[in-house]
Amino acid sequence: MSALGNLEPVADETRRGQIVRRLRQLIVNGNVSPGERLTETRLATQLGVSRAPLREAIRELVESGLVESTPYKGLFVRSVTRRDLEELYSLRTTLEQFAIQQCWTKRTPQALAELQRRNLALQTEIDRNRNKGCAIELELALHSWCYELSNHMLLQKTWEQMKPNLQFYFMLHQKAHNRPGPQRGAHDVYVRCATGDNMQDMLDHLETHMRQGMEVTKKYLPVE
Repeated sequence: MSALGNLEPVADETRRGQIVRRLRQLIVNGNVSPGERLTETRLATQLGVSRAPLREAIRELVESGLVESTPYKGLFVRSVTRRDLEELYSLRTTLEQFAIQQCWTKRTPQALAELQRRNLALQTEIDRNRNKGCAIELELALHSWCYELSNHMLLQKTWEQMKPNLQFYFMLHQKAHNRPGPQRGAHDVYVRCATGDNMQDMLDHLETHMRQGMEVTKKYLPVE
């Protein structure tokens, strides 16, 4: 019998994955600020973990862009510039418009009902006002709908790579609005256009929706 037949099932989440999730939540929730220094010793003590999986987790956060590693200085939560914001939002707008174009003819009644369900889940979490990190994740889940429905594998992969940074920027966006999480009803027009009959209306709304969000957040950032 092949040795592969003796392999045990892999756990749903590795130790490294748990640490990545915890650290990402701390950053996205604003518990650590942009530019704040992180130390392995303090993190290991606070999280109750050993240094080896912590270093692996930090490496993943560095690769995703949430944490910066500066030689001879240490680890820092990434700082944000207006150029960073403009680049992310311009790319995101282009990708999401492309995702809408790819998924438009795939919008079955079941797919449209799923988009409505995700919007309702987001609004319910906002009403509960428990965890802005959770609300931001649900906001991302709503926007993930068109990428998933597109069935475009490379597009989906690019979106998944962007999501950690988008979580971070969404947190800054809420700070710019001086509120704990997304605004209730902020995606009603998005959902109405996405479930409507005119794709150009949806594409135009995306352009406006993304630019408004970017401009508000830019005002929160210092001028370079």
